[in-house]
Amino acid sequence: MPNSNWLLPEYIQDMLPDEAWRIERMRADVLGLLRLSGYQLVVPPLLEYAESLLVNGSGDMDLRSFKLVDQLGGRTLALRADITPQVARIDAHLLNRRGITRLCYAGSVLHTRPAGLMRTREPLQVGAELYGHGGMESDMEVQRLMLEALAALGISGVHLDLGHVALFRALAMRGEIGKELEAELFEALQSKDMSALGAMVDGLRPEVKNALLALPQLYGGKEVVARARAVLPDYPEVVAALDDLERAAAHLQPLAHSIGVDLAELRGYHYHSGMVFAAYHPGSHDAIALGGRYDDVGRSFGRARPATGFSMDLRQLHGLLAQQVLPGGIRAPHCDDPALQEKIAQLRAQGLAVVVDLLGAPSLRDELGCDRELVLRDGAWIVVGF
Repeated sequence: MPNSNWLLPEYIQDMLPDEAWRIERMRADVLGLLRLSGYQLVVPPLLEYAESLLVNGSGDMDLRSFKLVDQLGGRTLALRADITPQVARIDAHLLNRRGITRLCYAGSVLHTRPAGLMRTREPLQVGAELYGHGGMESDMEVQRLMLEALAALGISGVHLDLGHVALFRALAMRGEIGKELEAELFEALQSKDMSALGAMVDGLRPEVKNALLALPQLYGGKEVVARARAVLPDYPEVVAALDDLERAAAHLQPLAHSIGVDLAELRGYHYHSGMVFAAYHPGSHDAIALGGRYDDVGRSFGRARPATGFSMDLRQLHGLLAQQVLPGGIRAPHCDDPALQEKIAQLRAQGLAVVVDLLGAPSLRDELGCDRELVLRDGAWIVVGF
């Protein structure tokens, strides 16, 4: 029977050298941008108590998380499916600052099922979180940073989609809608199932009923905000949400190829509390970066603070980039010559890769990944092309 120990689980892949180096460069570029914007790096553990990784008891997060029993303490542990709850824990208890806290991160997460078509179950998530400010200024800061990070990676033609969870929440509250019906309405709006939605809203007060029926039609360009003002009730929460969307779209217009508004987009409804946003690209079926406001994220840790942030999967983004050939290294012969060792050290100090050919076999030189070599000429070691 053939040995199959080298096989990996479905939707789990190795990163081979070229891809791994490119992704590492991408990670450094994004974190460098965030560092220059005042974000401080944190590195949470891959494993935590299961309940610590659930945001407000999120059933969705629970289904996405791998779980196991701790052989030391007997409690249920989980492998993180998202880093945001961990950063919220750090903000709430380890840092415990009174003012604004800006944090960033980069690390692998694990999902029980892939998040979309052609997606890995082990995304390499990088992102930023801003705590301690509830105004639009912080929303626009993280939205702008997300678009700048994509641009820094060389990803152009980005479409930015904006939504606002608080708008639906306001309609549910004003209509005195129970939790069970609210959950059913959420599902119908997400799928834009007008027949199901029509049956659910029958019996609600007219302005709430008409508003809920209008939401699935309120998507498109920035003009959606003006259409929404004409058909939605002028509840203060609704007006404020539309003002936020209008302001954000105007602020971000120079950074995005196009901007859309979808008032039935309730992605992360049980997680987010305000404006939500996602970036799309023609080369991907799924959003390539997303985020939003989640002011209740710290409640599970006893300290809810205003919060907003974004995240992206570097492995997904890598697939959208042109696969540039990495620069080759410099082959050096295996030799104890002190002059050669000094030359190798000089080249490496300049940031050049020098690979010592321990085998010295001409037939294997292609495997070294070099396009130049060190040769001895007139008593000096010099670099020449193959």
